[in-house]
Formats: sequence, structure tokens, C-alpha cells
Amino acid sequence: MRTCAHCGINIEGKRANARYCSTSCRVMGNRRPPLPRAMTRQDRWVLWKPFKRHGGWSKLPIQPDGTPASSTDPGTWSAFAQVGGELRKGFVLGGGIGCIDLDECITDGVIAPWAQEVIAEHVASAVWIEVSPSGTGVHIFVPMGPGSGRVIRDGERKIEIYPPDSGRFICVTGLPLKY
Repeated sequence: MRTCAHCGINIEGKRANARYCSTSCRVMGNRRPPLPRAMTRQDRWVLWKPFKRHGGWSKLPIQPDGTPASSTDPGTWSAFAQVGGELRKGFVLGGGIGCIDLDECITDGVIAPWAQEVIAEHVASAVWIEVSPSGTGVHIFVPMGPGSGRVIRDGERKIEIYPPDSGRFICVTGLPLKY
């Protein structure tokens, strides 16, 4: 399946060489500010490709040469310089950086009040805050010590907390959250 390089939606019906679903996504895809050095100086980068899993879509980490990568094998990670120009890149958590993943919190460009509270709580210490590949979520990369992750699902809130030692990679869009 071919997907928009900015928002990730299916673009199978678009012309064969299309990379984006719309002019808006093309413009946004080419207007990304640099990611913070706290992340780019670390050799913790992978690329990713979508794959079908359990009736939905997921993301598979790969190396720049297309071979599989692993979020737990540093031998398969790359320097940012090797993946920085790619649209589907991911950061393997670690090096003191964890992630708070807020799912389904942006609707029609409006951030849900519960997500605004979480963002406000972490904005001062955040390394990077961005819109997720779906366009409906937020990634908050924060300095964090080792520990166990948490999943919070209560009412509207859909929060996943991944510490640096969680063995996870997070897809990085490079699209800063405007809040």
C-alpha cells in the first residue's frame, strides 16, 4: 500500500508518482524544522514501513538498506544523517529519552482538553513535541529514567508512556505541534 508521506493515509488511487495526498500535505511535508540535537546526535534511528497486522496497520522498523531493524538491537540502528532526509523515520527510545504518546486527541485541528493538560504538564521539560503520523495524535519526547511503561485508557484519554528502556521505537514526523 502506498501512503501519503506526510499524514500516512492511503494514496493508492493517486497518480503513480504521487508522494502526498494533497497540496497541503506536500507543503507541510517540505516545511519541517530541524529536530532537536538531543535526538539527532544519537545513533538511535531506523526507517519504517507500514504492514498489515491483526486486521489493522502497524509499522515495521527497517534499516536504510531495506533489511529489518530491531528496536532492541543497536547493531541495526543508524545515525540521523543516514535517515534524516527520509519521511518515514523512527527514533529508538533510549539515551535518557522516553515518549508519552497521546492517541486520538486531535479532531479537525483541535486538541482535546485532556491532551492539552498532559502537554502543559510536560512542555517545559520536553525535548520535542510533534503531531503523530495519523495526524490525530501527539508524541511528547521527554527526558525520562528507566521504568515500566503504562497504558492509560479512561474515558476519552488514550495515553501510552514508554520509558527509554522499553524496547520501542516511535515514528517521527518532524511536524511540531502548534498549541
